[in-house]
Amino acid sequence: MFISFEGTEGVGKSTLIQRIYDTLLEKNNAVTLTREPGGTAIAERIRALLLEVHEEQMCSDTELLLMYAARSQHLAQVILPALNANQIVLCDRFTDASFAYQVMGRGLASEKLQILNQSFVSRMPDLTLWLDAPVEIGMARAKARSELDRFEQEKISFFNKVRSGYQYLYETQPERVKKIDATQPPEDVLSQALAYIQKHITV
Repeated sequence: MFISFEGTEGVGKSTLIQRIYDTLLEKNNAVTLTREPGGTAIAERIRALLLEVHEEQMCSDTELLLMYAARSQHLAQVILPALNANQIVLCDRFTDASFAYQVMGRGLASEKLQILNQSFVSRMPDLTLWLDAPVEIGMARAKARSELDRFEQEKISFFNKVRSGYQYLYETQPERVKKIDATQPPEDVLSQALAYIQKHITV
């Protein structure tokens, strides 16, 4: 099973994914934990390029293409081999992030994303857990935890567009995309996430 986790900055994805990974391992499940952009040595180098603050402004098309370069490597080297080995794959972000950030946030044409998905993405998540919280709350958390990367330095208006992108996906693909209120206590977020996962596998 392929499970992706989505959301704007500071909603607690990394914490939730780690706790779900630990829970599944305790139940003797074979699990792979990974992230995007990244997940392989090459893809992690592309991640660094994407997150670094550059003197030269990165073109939105360049950003999108770099995301898919990393994604192609990630699929080939990590995700597909793990799924073929009957493992559960937990992935911090996947194609929905490209729709939310590059299409809705940057304003790129959705047709560009469709072409890239059709050409380079042979497997979509079976379940996507969207952790949702007001942008101001998430950004306050992000600022408190570390120095902000290139994406985190964007304006609140940008992240509100990103959030609306996730809302659109939730409304149009309700069978796959499940919304979780990330302002709840962490234990409640975990319980709700596990409840969704339990509908597909034994946890």
